[in-house]
Amino acid sequence: MNKVALILPAYNEEKNIKSVISEAKKFLPNSMIIVIDDGSVDRTFEIAKKSGVIVLRHEKNKGKGEAIKTGFNYLKGKDVSYIIIADADRQYKIKDVPKFIKVLKEEKVDFVMGKRDWSKVPLRHRLGNYIWRTSFNILFGQKMEDTNCGFVAFSRKAMEKIKDDIHGGYILEDQMLISAVKNKLKIAQVPVTITYNKISGILRGLRMVLGVLIFVIKEGIKYRLKK
Repeated sequence: MNKVALILPAYNEEKNIKSVISEAKKFLPNSMIIVIDDGSVDRTFEIAKKSGVIVLRHEKNKGKGEAIKTGFNYLKGKDVSYIIIADADRQYKIKDVPKFIKVLKEEKVDFVMGKRDWSKVPLRHRLGNYIWRTSFNILFGQKMEDTNCGFVAFSRKAMEKIKDDIHGGYILEDQMLISAVKNKLKIAQVPVTITYNKISGILRGLRMVLGVLIFVIKEGIKYRLKK
C-alpha cells in the first residue's frame, strides 16, 4: 500500500491546530502527519505534540517555504509515496485530501494543485488571482484554473524534482508550479473547499499582487527564452 505524508506548516495556530490534526487523522488514517511549528510564540507546539503526531520546530519564524523544506528533509529515507501540503489555519478542508490521492494514483499524475470556487473567494483576492493565473497560463503555455492554491499534493518523484526550487512566501505556490512545468511533470487540478478567515488589506493585497506578478513574468520570460 502506498504511504501518504501530510505536511502542515503552522505559525501561531493554537486556535486551529487541534481541529486540523483531528480532521487529518479522520481522513488520512495510517498516514504520516507532520506539523512544522515555524517559530510560533503561542501554544501551537504544545497542542500539536499532545495530539500524537510528528512535530518539528523552528526556533525562529522562517516562513512557509522553509517549513515545507524542513518537512521534505524529514521525509528523506522514509517510506512515503505521496506528499500533501495544506495550511494549518483551516482555510482548506482536509476532507478533500482523498480527491488528490485518487488522481495521483489512478491518473498517474505527478503534481496536483487544488482549484478554488471563485464565487466563494472575496473580490479583491479573486482579481489578484485572475491576473496571476492569466499571466502564468500565457507565459508557460498552460490552462490552469488556479495557480496559487496552497493545497497541493505530489508524488515522491515530483518532490525530489521541486524541493530545491522552494523559497519565499507569496510566490511559493507559483514556484512549485513553475518547477513542475519546467521538469515536465504531469499536472492536474481538483476542486477544493475554502473558507476565508482573513481578508488582506488593500495595500498589503496590492503589494502581493505586484510581487507575485513580477515573479511570474520574470520566470515566464526566462522559460520562453530557453524553449
